[in-house]
Amino acid sequence: MPLTGVLLMAHGTPSSTDEMPAYLTLVRGGRAPSPELVAEMRHNYEAIGGRSPLTTITEAQAEALRARLGAAVPVSVGMRNWSPFIKDALAGLAAQGVTRVIGVPMAPQFSALSVQKYIDAATAALPDGMGFEAVASYHAHPLLLDAFAERVRAAQPQPGELVVFTAHSLPKRVIALGDPYPDEVAATARGVAERAGVTRYTQAYQSAGRTPEPWIGPDLGQALDEWSATVRRFLVVPIGFVCDHTEILFDIDVQGAQTAREFATSLRRTESLNTSPLFIDMLEELVRARL
Repeated sequence: MPLTGVLLMAHGTPSSTDEMPAYLTLVRGGRAPSPELVAEMRHNYEAIGGRSPLTTITEAQAEALRARLGAAVPVSVGMRNWSPFIKDALAGLAAQGVTRVIGVPMAPQFSALSVQKYIDAATAALPDGMGFEAVASYHAHPLLLDAFAERVRAAQPQPGELVVFTAHSLPKRVIALGDPYPDEVAATARGVAERAGVTRYTQAYQSAGRTPEPWIGPDLGQALDEWSATVRRFLVVPIGFVCDHTEILFDIDVQGAQTAREFATSLRRTESLNTSPLFIDMLEELVRARL
């Protein structure tokens, strides 16, 4: 029997603002960032304490999954744009004798611009003789919907408070080519709302890239603007993300909250999944179904 291991794949984040230029160069496909972009991103990171917890939390998710699966199934973490890199994680699994890897992207909805790039990075870095099977999407997995719904119920939405489901924006050109991402985001929102008993909600996108091309919307700020004529309180539920990082801690908690105040409204958000037992249940089920 081949030894099967698990690779949790995420975007990656620098461990300090000193690494920001090199990190952004990788994110931009080798193109050096402008000094203005480096300064902006350093400012964003400093606003949340100087670093993103993405890697730390992903490692904690891996440890929780490892405890469920047992020592017979090695679990590793690999990032596309920073250390620990996907290629190094695969080499580490190979060193443990793993000959087959189940890759799980830490993003619920599939897109050619996100999840597929994780899969491509892993496929390109596979050691000789190693097989690879990816989980392309789990946007409608019952346990994922339950985990998000649990966070919504814990937040106790108040009368008159509008629930806003958010996910990362993508360039419109990708969607025009038939990418399933917006349909999967909408399905996640619908499923979470049903389980949480939310009858009134809207959907928005966030964290669009700094490029001149159009990105899908409405942007979170635009949604707040449009709804602020009739709504005074918003509860943001970031269903496109599975842990805390800059898109949550800065783009929602700092930038989004500031925008809400400018419209004389208030904004709060649900707790991220992080190591939610229900989310770890889902990861375990995804893996065991492929063992």
